[in-house]
Amino acid sequence: MPSLTLYAPAKINLFLEVTGKRPDGYHELATLFAKVSLADRLKIEACPAQKEQLKLAITGPLAAGLENGPTNLALRAVQVFEEEFGIKLQATIHLEKHIPFGAGLGGGSSDAGTVLRGLCRMFHQDPLRLLPRAAKLGADVPLFLYTDTFLKGEGIGEKLTPVPAQGPLPWAVLVYPDTAVPTGGVFARLKLPAPDQILTRLTDLDKIIMCIREGQPLPRWQCLLFNRLEEAVLPYVCSVRDVKEYFSSMGAAPLMSGSGSTVFALTPTREQAEDLAGRMQQKGRKVFTVRFGGNKDENN
Repeated sequence: MPSLTLYAPAKINLFLEVTGKRPDGYHELATLFAKVSLADRLKIEACPAQKEQLKLAITGPLAAGLENGPTNLALRAVQVFEEEFGIKLQATIHLEKHIPFGAGLGGGSSDAGTVLRGLCRMFHQDPLRLLPRAAKLGADVPLFLYTDTFLKGEGIGEKLTPVPAQGPLPWAVLVYPDTAVPTGGVFARLKLPAPDQILTRLTDLDKIIMCIREGQPLPRWQCLLFNRLEEAVLPYVCSVRDVKEYFSSMGAAPLMSGSGSTVFALTPTREQAEDLAGRMQQKGRKVFTVRFGGNKDENN
C-alpha cells in the first residue's frame, strides 16, 4: 500500500486578541500563529477501495489516554478528504505523539491538517480546496494545510494570511505544566475588551508582522507579544500562572500560547534557549527547546 511520512508541527500564538463575539457563540480573533519544530510524526498508508476501511494506531511518549476511535481528528480528517473528493479509502494512520494534549499547541488540529495535506499529496489534489471543510473539524485545522511558518489568523482563526519571514529567527522554550485547560471555559470567563483597546493591540500586531517580514531582531518586537486569553486563565489555573511567574523570575518575557496551558519565552540564540530550558525544568513539567518552522517531511 502506498505510504507517506509527514511531521505535524505544533503552533504557538505570538499574538492573540479577541475582537468580538459572533451570534453563533464563537469569538472573532486576530492572531499570529507560528509553527515550531516540536511535532507529531504521521505515517499515512492509503489506497482507493470499494469500501471504506480506516484504522488509527497511536504510539509515542504522549500516546496515553488518546482516543484512537472514530472521534479522533486524524480519522475524521480522512473522512473529510473522502467526502470532498469522492474517494473511498482503505487507510491506516500511524500517529507517533509528541505534542501534549490540551496544551494550546494545536496538536490534534495539526494531526488532522497534516493528514489532509498528506492525502492531497498522495492523490494529487490541492489541499487549500479543503479549507472550508477543515474549519468545520476545528478552527485551527486550516492552519496546517499551509506549509508557511507564520500566518496571521482572523475570523475564528480560519481566515489565514501567510507572513514571509526574513533574517535569523529566535528560538523558543515551551513549558507545559501537565495541565489541560478546556477552551470552552476560558472563553466563558473572558470579558471582551473595549474597542479602543482592540485598536491599540491590532496596531501592535501589525508592527510584529512588519518586524518579522523585515527580519528585525527580537528585542525590536518582543515587547509587543500579547495574549488576551491570559486574563481568563492565569487567575484561575495556578499551574499556568506559576510557570509564567517562574519564567519572569529568570528574566524572560513569557506568554501563554492560545487558550493555555503552555507558556513560552523567546530567546535570540539556541544556546540561550537551552540554558533557559535547563533552568525551567521541574517535576511535573514538560520543557521543549524549539526553533521556528516545522520539521522537514521525510518524503519530499
